[in-house]
Amino acid sequence: MCQMRIAIVTSGRFHVLDLARELAALGHDVRFYSYVPRRRAERFGLPRKCHRSLLPYVLPLVMLQRFAPRWLRDPVDAMILRIVDHVAAWMLEPCDVFIGMSGLCVKSAQRARERFGAKVVLERGSRHILSQKKILEAIPAIRLPAVSDFNVRRELWGYDFADVIAIPSCHAARSFLERGVQEAKLFRNPFGVDLAMFPPTPTPEEQCPTAIFVGAWSLRKGCDVLWKACRLARPCRLLHVGPIGDALVPQSDLFIHLDSVPQWDLWKLYSRAHVFVHASREEGLSLVQAQGLACGLPLVCTDRTGGEDLQQMLSDPGWVTVVAPDDPEAFHAGIERAFTKARTQRGIRDIFGSARGRLSWRAYGTRYEAELQRRCGLAKAQSV
Repeated sequence: MCQMRIAIVTSGRFHVLDLARELAALGHDVRFYSYVPRRRAERFGLPRKCHRSLLPYVLPLVMLQRFAPRWLRDPVDAMILRIVDHVAAWMLEPCDVFIGMSGLCVKSAQRARERFGAKVVLERGSRHILSQKKILEAIPAIRLPAVSDFNVRRELWGYDFADVIAIPSCHAARSFLERGVQEAKLFRNPFGVDLAMFPPTPTPEEQCPTAIFVGAWSLRKGCDVLWKACRLARPCRLLHVGPIGDALVPQSDLFIHLDSVPQWDLWKLYSRAHVFVHASREEGLSLVQAQGLACGLPLVCTDRTGGEDLQQMLSDPGWVTVVAPDDPEAFHAGIERAFTKARTQRGIRDIFGSARGRLSWRAYGTRYEAELQRRCGLAKAQSV
């Protein structure tokens, strides 16, 4: 194997901390630049030697971002983004590959290519920015602009500048192809899941049909559609785990809200539910869907969540039901099919069986490594 020097630049943890950990485990020299505290990064398995802290440069702004009124958040976000990008460019060590979050990395990506000749990979976890903007701004009652011109400009610049755009799902890839981005520039790699943290769970003893949704209770996540679907025909209990956003909160005994919990405790909540539901109007590939499947829950989702990519990993695709967004009737029918499927489960729920490893972060990292070696010409050199 050819060792690569890999720089990864991000603000928060996202999925790229898992990527950094896996690439380091595969023997590469990885540097992870972010404002994620070192102890927290190590809690998720990142080796200490890989960590490069940007936190001292943005800590006051990060604190302000957390408590600022809504009208001030966009300017603060933009300021944090610029500072992270500039400081990462200044701190950047020699690298063969530069992996940066879309919309964030401009100066740092330029420096990686101009000074070190690095291949630039742009990590875009969602659809093309113009597709995302169109979808979000069509949602009734959404706060406008849903995506700022500042973010649009930086995203579009990155799409042109990058050697590779890494996206997690088929629907995200289609949104780029529809806007003229060449297929050869795209690298589709579905996100993974920590299989040790999300084991198969026992069939719930709870008799009332229970669906679970994990994420912000928001219009972007389609929670208004989800609640309508849950109320059609046979009632079911809906367990929501996460923050309350801009969607109306149901006032019903059949709706249970819990605040966010640490990721390593989520499996306990998945074990209480029969099916996992995700009605998002726009999302690249929701990580919680993979977690729910890993815990043995049938999944009902829209075709803008990445669920179809997870479905392709299953020997029995019937465990995942994919429907169109903004359609409560179709989503309700999907929930009914999922509950019917769930009633066939007995004992420990293991949907993946021998194919379980495909869902792991290790598999995700191995696919990423192979693509980087191919793009850098290292696979060819290795075979000579």
